[in-house]
Amino acid sequence: MVDSQYILPNDVGISPLDCAEAFRLLSPKEKLYAHYLSRASWYGGLIVLLQTSPESPTIYVLLQRLFRKQPPSVLESVASAAGLSPEEYQAFLVYAAGIYANMGNYKSFGDTKFIPNLPKEKLKALMWQSQAFKDSPTQLEALWNSCGDLMYSLDEKLKQLGLGDKGITTYFSGNCCLKDAELVQKFLDSKNLSAYNTRLFKQVNNDGKCCYEVRLASAIKDECPIDGDVDNKCGCYNFDGTLFKVVRGDYAPLMQRVVDCLKKAKAYAANENEEHMLEDYAQSFFFGSIEAHKQGSRYWIKDKGPIVESYIGFIESYRDPFGSRGEFEGFVAVVNKAMSARFAELVNSAEVLLPELPWPTQFEKDRFLKPDFTSLDVLTFAGSGIPVGINIPNYDCIRQSEGFKNVSLGNVLAVASATQKEKLTFLREEDKDLYIKLRNPSFEVQVGLHELLGHGSGKLFVEDEKGNFNFDSKNVRNPETGELVSSWYKGSETWDSKFSTIASTYEECRAECVGLYLCLNNRVLSIFGQEGSDAEDVVYINWLNMVRAGVLALEFYTPASKTWRQAHMQARFVILRVLLEASEGLVSLEHTVGSDGKPDAIISLDRTKIRSVGKPAIERFLRRLQIHKSTADVEGGRALYEGYSSVTDNEPEKFLTLRETVLLRKEARKLFVQANTRVQGDTTELQEYAGSAADLIRSFVDRFHDDGEELEEEILALGQMDAHCWS
Repeated sequence: MVDSQYILPNDVGISPLDCAEAFRLLSPKEKLYAHYLSRASWYGGLIVLLQTSPESPTIYVLLQRLFRKQPPSVLESVASAAGLSPEEYQAFLVYAAGIYANMGNYKSFGDTKFIPNLPKEKLKALMWQSQAFKDSPTQLEALWNSCGDLMYSLDEKLKQLGLGDKGITTYFSGNCCLKDAELVQKFLDSKNLSAYNTRLFKQVNNDGKCCYEVRLASAIKDECPIDGDVDNKCGCYNFDGTLFKVVRGDYAPLMQRVVDCLKKAKAYAANENEEHMLEDYAQSFFFGSIEAHKQGSRYWIKDKGPIVESYIGFIESYRDPFGSRGEFEGFVAVVNKAMSARFAELVNSAEVLLPELPWPTQFEKDRFLKPDFTSLDVLTFAGSGIPVGINIPNYDCIRQSEGFKNVSLGNVLAVASATQKEKLTFLREEDKDLYIKLRNPSFEVQVGLHELLGHGSGKLFVEDEKGNFNFDSKNVRNPETGELVSSWYKGSETWDSKFSTIASTYEECRAECVGLYLCLNNRVLSIFGQEGSDAEDVVYINWLNMVRAGVLALEFYTPASKTWRQAHMQARFVILRVLLEASEGLVSLEHTVGSDGKPDAIISLDRTKIRSVGKPAIERFLRRLQIHKSTADVEGGRALYEGYSSVTDNEPEKFLTLRETVLLRKEARKLFVQANTRVQGDTTELQEYAGSAADLIRSFVDRFHDDGEELEEEILALGQMDAHCWS
């Protein structure tokens, strides 16, 4: 029996993202703009295959070739003839859908590997009897031989993403470890070079000396300066006695496709900000310049209230084990005006709410730059997974002094957390009906606060290259110790580069704490239409949802390596620990036995103590998080955060035992089916799909209907070029 962690169950929830009405209301010009941005996103999203695992590109191509010849409905009879039961064939379809939805064979949420839930010999028999094999037996056999063993392997190192002996990653060549990552980060900082669009390849010469290749994602491979290339840092460098080579051309053919689509989208831009934004993005992806992407992001911030919203690039660093390299993503969405009005009111109240946060004014940004905050219905979200809310750009230099945008993805939020009462785990029976009723309204409040006032708050103390401080270094004191602040960010240091491996989860925890803290504010609740006893119920469910999430988080902890595999879930476990530590009966955790005779657990929250016990506990913890962040106190911040992240089997919680219960009763994360757009003559059409594994597969085959074979050759070539780095 394969551990259930490493398979997707046949009954996994698969939901279509409904955007038909939002798309219908767009003008013809807006539809074309959305179409070409979607194409850019989908082409770029394929890069994630190459960022996930060595075998992911080959698995993807194998599936595309199989299903292009025979859709799931036709292949079913072939499967039966090959000896697969209906359950085994469904398991294969679910596996394929999982590959497409995660853009690889590791879960986007949790970073664990998943394998087909059917015998390897049966899957091979299906492949050998397929039309794809009959038409091209040599090619299909080569694909299977390249990825078949890795597809099924659960060797210890391959069970999860990680660096060195912690797991597998393609952000670094297989011979890299944490020390390599730390040295290279120092080199990048010394050259003021961002890691966001890079991968690292380590070469060891015969004499034992190392050479590091820092490879930039770009359409162009030529390292010599050419017209328009103002930020070229390619070349050889000697740093700390070690040779470094900065080259470009990673993912080149895919990057070129992205550039081409962005140029087409520009013809349908609504204003000059969008035109400049797309020009800079195209330059960034063509030359491999993060500076150009920053400039495009500045125009994006200025593009207030667009009907069609989008963002694209190497954005989130959650899946880089070192926390500095961005995974490619691109989204295109349409504004939901009714919900956006609520978020706009929250933005307008921000300057009143920010002083409520539990740190001195010197630790807050000098002025609050009012961002766009919109609710969007997603048309396209290409990458490894779809969040419910986003606060971007992630560049500190822009966020601190120029601003940012917040988006809440309404049609994702509507279906992501929906569950049936009988599947609702770890809650008291008397809480379940209220939880189901208010889960979405409360989460709406939490997402709004998390994105706007969580990620949007707090100052970083910086001394620039010229010795100028952005704070009063002679008078600002640490409110915890009363002493003058003695540490800060220097030169090109950033939050990600300083806090590296814990930066993402630490920041998510800080934002979640802001949400819990400010959801107690009556003004906030009123903005979201919650008053009186209904408002108190929303607060209760928001806090209850957080402590339940802290229990569910244990699924994403690996005891063997003592590591967390998901930033948000680690953050929620930390918050659970803080609230348990507050004691006084605020949170209770009980190990029980379920009606099925198997281990179970109940988490409960005393709603009468949220304000009297819970709020002060979050206040103290949140203040400490912000102080360490503001002052670049990596040592103190790491000690605090890793202390609360520790998972033991100590009484009374017995978290390691509880983890086994969580794994026993876990519900698989939903997969989303997204629509396609297609230009037919003078019209742009939306092609929608139902919510099933077969439909998710069909959506991906249709997505690359016109150029699939050429695209697959490019993906294979890119994967094979570096395959030796992980063999």
